Amino acid sequence: MKKFKYLDYFIVVPYVILCVFGIIMVYSSSADYYIINGIRATSYLFRQLAYVMVGFLVAAFVFELKLQKLRSSTFLKIFAAGMIISFIYLLFWGSVVNGAKGWIEFGPINIQPAEVAKLFLTLYLADMLSKHNDQLEKDPKSYYRAPLIMTLVFVLAIFLQHDLGGATINFAIALIIFFASGIDYRKGIGVILLGVSAMMFVLLPLASRINVNTKNYMLQRIVGFAHPFELAKGAGNQLVNSYYALGNGGVFGVGLGNSIQKKGYLPEANTDFIMAVVSEELGLVTVSLILILLLVIVGRAIWLGIHTRNMYETLICYGLATYLSVQTFFNIGGVTGLLPITGVTFPFISYGGSSMLVLAVAMGILLNVSANVQREKNKDLTLIRE
Repeated sequence: MKKFKYLDYFIVVPYVILCVFGIIMVYSSSADYYIINGIRATSYLFRQLAYVMVGFLVAAFVFELKLQKLRSSTFLKIFAAGMIISFIYLLFWGSVVNGAKGWIEFGPINIQPAEVAKLFLTLYLADMLSKHNDQLEKDPKSYYRAPLIMTLVFVLAIFLQHDLGGATINFAIALIIFFASGIDYRKGIGVILLGVSAMMFVLLPLASRINVNTKNYMLQRIVGFAHPFELAKGAGNQLVNSYYALGNGGVFGVGLGNSIQKKGYLPEANTDFIMAVVSEELGLVTVSLILILLLVIVGRAIWLGIHTRNMYETLICYGLATYLSVQTFFNIGGVTGLLPITGVTFPFISYGGSSMLVLAVAMGILLNVSANVQREKNKDLTLIRE
């Protein structure tokens, strides 16, 4: 408990506020729809409340934990084996939700391995690339080989689940950690520019030529992005109703609980598109405040990555900052029509157990790193005074 004097309020306060707000909005976005369909209105409220409370306990546990335990080769091998087994299971027996075969059912509990993979890749790559950091400059190919293979296997496995958003976020996390470990950034930037060019000059023009009646799940999302109003009763339904919600909400919103689109018009109103409901009910001002709170956490993670003297902790901080920022960007991009819908949740706000628990571990790790940074500073100050 002595560690709690090093509690980082730049992380804790935004984390708690976002989670509490998320509980309120999960209830607001789901209650009316379930009442209409004869389901208990508070069912998702109590589930989300339970996820958040368990998440707080998990974050506190990870905060107290010694980070070296997360670097244990035994722990990482068991973690990797569990992830690979879960991906194999998904290929044959995974539950399909909204076209993506990415869920493992354990009775009332559903686990999404693509969410857990974000945490695993961060811990694994940070350990591998910091452990051999000195040798990386001498023989980069040798030491990048295993981490690169592991990354490609995970990204491909997630892509095969028809989860383009999850695959891209995991790839982005790995890419930033590789950059931070010392890889030639010019080559990395070249890869990114090539990808962006492919999207601008190949993917988007291609979207206009795809048969709008395609049955392919991922292609449906692309054509829904390119022709939302033409496909308003099909693949463009979510985006069109999201536009209506954003337009209806304006700057200050129509009031908490007064959303029209959540009453059965907007699919996934409490998960992928919860920010459309937030915007309709509470307006652009509240959405901006939420983004600022997330920016505080991301900025703090980057600050910690810069100020820690431990390469492992630096890579973890950059990986988690990437996870939060890219996932937020993808979700907001899908809701506003700036990007094709990828099916990713909004951090801390959307309903979901897997996401909330992974985020809780991430917050616990950042708090742990922050405590270590503060202790090092205190030691330096003590030495100076002596």
